[in-house]
Amino acid sequence: MQGKKMTLMVFITLFIFSTSLLAQDTKVKPVLFDGVINVGYINNGGYINFSGPSLSIAHKNSKLSFGMLPGLRYKVDNGPGPFRNPSVFPNLGFGFTYSYKFFSLQLPFYSNLKTPTSNGGWHMGFGVGYRINAWNKKS
Repeated sequence: MQGKKMTLMVFITLFIFSTSLLAQDTKVKPVLFDGVINVGYINNGGYINFSGPSLSIAHKNSKLSFGMLPGLRYKVDNGPGPFRNPSVFPNLGFGFTYSYKFFSLQLPFYSNLKTPTSNGGWHMGFGVGYRINAWNKKS
């Protein structure tokens, strides 16, 4: 009984708040690509990524987003033995991206797999990049 009341309260609250929020602009402006290309350094290697799905806040020429970062990582495997991981591999991370006009800064988080010489884990990096949709003027 307690769980049903709580579920009902959650649905009523979501309904009330969702009817009063407007997250979109009234004008629809189609764009081919709205994103950022970044290169950077992380955990003794490099990366190139493209901004993926994200939650973002935009104000005039600035945009701050938190989201998924699909891309390619470059890291040389110096582990013992004859078997090595590839130097370039696809990877999906997450992180923050701030962009202003054409320039962007990024703090990505990527995970490294466990190897015979290290336990792996999450690592933070730093990158700079180019904002693709910077020529779209805000009205």
